Amino acid sequence: MNSAQEIIEYMESLHNEEQRENLMRFFKTAPGEYGCGDEFLGLKVPQTREVTRIVAQKIALSQVPVLLMSRWHEVRLCGLLIMVDRFKRLATKRLTNDEEAIRKRDEILTMYLQYAEQANNWDLVDLSVHKILGHWLLLPSNLGGKEYKLKVVDDLAASPCLWKQRMSIVCSWKTSQMGDPSWCLRYAETHLHHPHDLMHKAVGWMLREMGKRVSMDLLRDFLRQHAHEMPRTMLRYAIEKMNDKEREWWMGYYKK
Repeated sequence: MNSAQEIIEYMESLHNEEQRENLMRFFKTAPGEYGCGDEFLGLKVPQTREVTRIVAQKIALSQVPVLLMSRWHEVRLCGLLIMVDRFKRLATKRLTNDEEAIRKRDEILTMYLQYAEQANNWDLVDLSVHKILGHWLLLPSNLGGKEYKLKVVDDLAASPCLWKQRMSIVCSWKTSQMGDPSWCLRYAETHLHHPHDLMHKAVGWMLREMGKRVSMDLLRDFLRQHAHEMPRTMLRYAIEKMNDKEREWWMGYYKK
């Protein structure tokens, strides 16, 4: 499989109707739900990962947009995972400052942003954004420095697209893993009053990861400032790894 069309045809041959129906319910694809209109073949994620493993180093990057524009959820995921695989190989310690690697990472990042709206469900965002955008934020780039990178994420956060908004906070999973809490704190505050439950969960999750990976004291400082105004679900996700007594205290703080 050396072309996008060959990949699509192969994945279509794996169609599973029973699994398709289950996935369409799980990812809320009915009219009025957040995944309305999304279409599935019925592949499990390990199946899509296996396809990615086979083709990731064979297919030209120029073919990936064909996958990203597919009607099929799993094919779009395959395209995103190919980009994740390519970016990871270009972001090793040895290649951090390599000029050709920097150019190729920037190319992948630019493509990812160009087709960001094709990552139109939470799993597509969560399986890709921290490994591409999040990692890129802390690596050298020819596109621009810190101000440019802030603008990239600010633009996602300000977008009317729910999935771009989710990208702006979930990308901080990687930055927190790499010891930088600033991205999480900035966009957690940006989305503090977001109306959608999917964003409440994402912000709380990223705050929890920041506390675990960087500093529980930073998490507690953020909660002291904002727990009283955070959506209950966001707070509950943020304190999930604390002990029972501390979780109880913070939930009581929420009610004050």
